[in-house]
Amino acid sequence: MDSLKDSLNAMAEMFQQKMSEFQQGLDSAPTTSTNASLAAEFSSFRTFVLSAMNTLQRQVEFLGTEVDRLETRRRRKMLLVHGVSEEKSEDVTSRVCNVVGEHLGVTGLSVSSIKSSHRLGRPSDKKPRRIVVKFADATLRDKVWFSKTGFKGSGITVSEFLTRSRHDVFMEARQRFGVNKCWTRDGCIHIIAPDGSRHRAECKADLHCIPQSSKPLTQGTASLSSRSKRTIKNK
Repeated sequence: MDSLKDSLNAMAEMFQQKMSEFQQGLDSAPTTSTNASLAAEFSSFRTFVLSAMNTLQRQVEFLGTEVDRLETRRRRKMLLVHGVSEEKSEDVTSRVCNVVGEHLGVTGLSVSSIKSSHRLGRPSDKKPRRIVVKFADATLRDKVWFSKTGFKGSGITVSEFLTRSRHDVFMEARQRFGVNKCWTRDGCIHIIAPDGSRHRAECKADLHCIPQSSKPLTQGTASLSSRSKRTIKNK
């Protein structure tokens, strides 16, 4: 989907460049009735093409959003486990069960309650790879998720398995509003804005709608405050 968006953007830029070059040629040509008619037809054609490109881009963005939502729902029973030491010929599912049972004390968790689990990426000597865990039941997944504070101080953490686009939105939200003001739940990014209002975001466009500073005092409130100070002073 990202490659399709990039192709559309490149195509739009190419149209803009070629049409600008053609427009410059028309502007520099001698003014005649034929050239005037050609310029009018070109202007109409250019408007049509740009409108069609904009419509196509909006449709692709909508399709991308829907695909992202479907993928997010598909990951509903999944979690990422970070910081679990890695061993050769390990049974990843058993290790997850042992780690969760030791630190979180979640009841009902067994090898049979995990549908699949595996590490992501290539092995590295620097740090253990993340483990993506798919639970057989969403309720058990939620028990682990809401008990994750039990990992505090162990070096192990749990996060939601966000899609790439939502992960990028989450990272940008933390940069804008602060780490402690942003969290995820069921694949959605939740944000507390500087004015105290709460917001949900699924894409970067949603972030642009969130106020990044507290609302200043209105003129009426400021005038009332000034009058109150003067009254107190006069007393």
